[in-house]
Amino acid sequence: MAEKVVIIGSGPAGWAAAIYASRANLAPLVYEGAITEENRVNGTLPLGQLSLTTEVENYPGFPAGRLDGFLTTAIDPTRLRGMPPLTDQSHPVTGPELMELMRQQATNFETRIVTDDIIDVDLDSRPMKVISLEGRTVETETLIVATGARANYLGLPSEDAFKNRGVSACAVCDGALPRFRNRPLVVVGGGDSAIEEATYLAKYASAVYLVHRRDELRASQIMQKRAIGNPKIEIVWSHVVNQVLGDEQQGVTGVSVRSTKDDSVQTLEATGMFLAIGHTPNTDFLKGKLETTAKGYIQLTEPFRTWTSKPGVFAAGDVADDYYRQAITSAGSGCRAALDAERYLASSEA
Repeated sequence: MAEKVVIIGSGPAGWAAAIYASRANLAPLVYEGAITEENRVNGTLPLGQLSLTTEVENYPGFPAGRLDGFLTTAIDPTRLRGMPPLTDQSHPVTGPELMELMRQQATNFETRIVTDDIIDVDLDSRPMKVISLEGRTVETETLIVATGARANYLGLPSEDAFKNRGVSACAVCDGALPRFRNRPLVVVGGGDSAIEEATYLAKYASAVYLVHRRDELRASQIMQKRAIGNPKIEIVWSHVVNQVLGDEQQGVTGVSVRSTKDDSVQTLEATGMFLAIGHTPNTDFLKGKLETTAKGYIQLTEPFRTWTSKPGVFAAGDVADDYYRQAITSAGSGCRAALDAERYLASSEA
């Protein structure tokens, strides 16, 4: 018998969709992703990108406080054992804690969860089919794709070593953290996103070094003027990151950059490095079976809906959003996708 709803993905969009679908008695089945070395390297392990962050200060309903007692009573003990150690100090909710709470909330409503990847889909048959890495084929009447998008990194070993200890790909998520306030920071990139990140960080940092490999920016003219006119932003032209510097105690302490013109090297003192070189939506498993935008994100076909180019297939979160990319917007779109799926099923039965 076919499932009513299959959800692929386990970030805020996936869990919000599962919560709403469960409460609508649709008995959703969630594929949260596989625990593999490939997924670890790509940053696509279960629980999504948010599980790779530290403090989450901007998710409503979680002001800083002592969460240890709440977490130990809310989350299944078997899941707690795999989480970072809980602290009895007041602090904002962390990414792993927030994602485990979302997963638990979905589980409380009897969402079924499979720890496996979907590697192929058949969206033309009715019911549709999804095929997992372990070789299981499941039929479903509706499908919610919430697989997110992974930030692009430079691929340096030193960069990987300091992720979440000064290296970030989201200024809005992390820029206001204490370690970055009134300290010099580095932003890598030359497009509109890089200018936006640098401008945002300039509100908090003492100085922002914008490192770009060319001698002119790719950003729009209005964005370029914004960066050049900001007294806190210094553009480091024609340079690439050579190495992220730091230690175990302090995290990032500087960034070594190399000239693309003469190979000379200089060190920029900084407590953080923010990557703004794009994101890659996690859509490989779709194999071109859904329409996508020029940037590869799933194309939504109606304003204010999560409909895609295939009837019964809905997209939520960063896999269909290259603009906001926030936990709260992802969760909101997951809610919308579940409601869209519910209404699709109701209209199909009418």
